[in-house]
Order: sequence, then C-alpha cells, then structure tokens
Amino acid sequence: MTAPLVSLRGVAKRYATGTLAVRGIELDIRPGDFLALLGPSGCGKSTLLRMIAGLAEPTAGRIDWPGGTPGPRDIGFVFQEPTLMPWATALANVALPLDLAGVPGREAEARAAAMLARVGLQGFEQAYPRALSGGMRMRVSIARALVTRPRLLLLDEPFAALDEITRFRLNNDLLELWEAERFTVVFVTHSVFESVYLARRIVVMAPRPGRMHAELAVAAARRGEAFRTSADYAAHCREVSEALGLAMAGEAA
Repeated sequence: MTAPLVSLRGVAKRYATGTLAVRGIELDIRPGDFLALLGPSGCGKSTLLRMIAGLAEPTAGRIDWPGGTPGPRDIGFVFQEPTLMPWATALANVALPLDLAGVPGREAEARAAAMLARVGLQGFEQAYPRALSGGMRMRVSIARALVTRPRLLLLDEPFAALDEITRFRLNNDLLELWEAERFTVVFVTHSVFESVYLARRIVVMAPRPGRMHAELAVAAARRGEAFRTSADYAAHCREVSEALGLAMAGEAA
C-alpha cells in the first residue's frame, strides 16, 4: 500500500482564548486523493486545513509527511477570498510564487501564462483584478496555487460566495485539472452536494470541538452533468446528509 502523503495522529488545536477548535483527528491523506472536509461553520475545518499547510501548529498530536517534509512549492493554498494583489495583473499575480522562488522572469511569465490558459483565462493575462468577475478572480487564485505544481492543493471553501452557475463551472474545471494532473486535494466545504460531486472521500466533521464523525467514499468513475442528475448522486447525497445530521445531533457514527 502506498504511504500517505500526510498523516495526522491525535491532532488537536486549542487557541489562546481557551477555545478547543479540533480534537482527536486521525486521518491519512493519500497521494492523488480528492478529500472533502464537510461540516458546519465553526467545526474547525479551516483550522485543520491551516495546520496541514503549516500555517498553524497543533497543540496536541502530530502531522507527519512520510514522503518527506514539504518545501514552499509543495503546497498550494486557495483561500475563501481570492486575495489577489489589486495593483498587479492576472499574470503577475499568478507568477508571484515563482518570483519568490527565484524563477527567472521570462520562465515565470511563461509558466504563469500557461497556467492561466489551463484555468480558462487565456487573453486575460494583462487584466487587473478589478476588471475580472468573482469567478475569474477565483480562477486566478487557483492558477497561482497550482503554478508551482504542488504535491498538495488545499482549498478553503473557494466557491462559497459565487453564484450557482459559476460554482458548477468551477467545480468541473477543478475536476478536469485534478484528473489531468492527479495532485492531491483537500477541499473544505459546508455543502453536501458539492462534496459528493467533487470528492472521492468525504470526512464528515461534528461541531466544535471539531471531530471526525464519519468517513464516506464516493465511488463514481466520472463526474459531469450525467452524474449530477443521476440516482447514484442522489443516493450518495442522502447518505452524506444523514451522516451530517447525526454529527450535528452529537450521535455516534
């Protein structure tokens, strides 16, 4: 069996205020996974994501990388908001991680332009964030996270603020990128429907302190509109909804 990319053992996080955000997290993230963390607001999903990224330290337990400690280019992070530099073009925003890594200017620009094309923004390289729609700004953010070809892509409810049509389109685009590149994904969401459509594994989390309530597999060979409107999709959504309901009620899995 392939060793996990990331292994979490007994992970907990208590803030200086005394709030216990998450506790007792036992989770293996395998290479090529598309894993969704599903739960209500305030259950510690984002806290867990930040600890995996190394942006916060657990107060108990450990996070191991059996394949080797990640470097700055090994993790891509997409926040809830695009967090783009408003004074920089789309091309410059995407090239930023490469610039910081010392990649020569022409190479960085070429790689950034290629990644913008991959997310459907060819022709918008010189556009500034203010001239882009919300969905386009999120595409730039995803391109920036992927331009270093990270081993692990972490996404913190990136599509929550978008309209449904744009959200569906970006779901499909993200899946297309993942299927082509097979990087590892951890995707935070509070949407049952989004988690079932995107993920191959879903971790359902209980309210604060965040705990793993259940882990469910979604074994659909291909995503797409045929899957979204299928009886199989509806059945998976029902199963995940029931697990989330039990988690919210504080019942045992």
